[in-house]
Amino acid sequence: MPKTTSKGKAKKEELPDTIKRSDAKAQRTFAKAHDSAAKEYGEGQRAHRVAYSALKHTHEKVGDHWEPKAKRAKGPSDKQAEGGVGTSRKTAGGVDANASKKHLYDVAKRLDVSGRSTMSKKELVKAIEKANNRKTAKARS
Repeated sequence: MPKTTSKGKAKKEELPDTIKRSDAKAQRTFAKAHDSAAKEYGEGQRAHRVAYSALKHTHEKVGDHWEPKAKRAKGPSDKQAEGGVGTSRKTAGGVDANASKKHLYDVAKRLDVSGRSTMSKKELVKAIEKANNRKTAKARS
């Protein structure tokens, strides 16, 4: 089912909940990428994966929604979003794993992740992903 209207706007009722709670740019990015992938590969999981990968180039998941990346930080957020050979790698769940440790620390602080000051960059990514999942689950209930 198309995620965009004939005028190119995202159909909110067709979007995943975390994207519904995000800005209009995130909604358009996901919807247009999904529709393009659905034409190429057919409706289904692959179209969703392509759409999320496109979204991860411009946005990062913070809590229960997606926020725009800083202009200098645009690009794939993890090895899976980079694509290429071996694209069946684990994702970072929308966390910008390629961001600086300082940025990840600041996101962890906003999400009130305990123990963040002693965590490595890899640990921060996992802790943020876990906090994001908790916030998303809470938003669903």
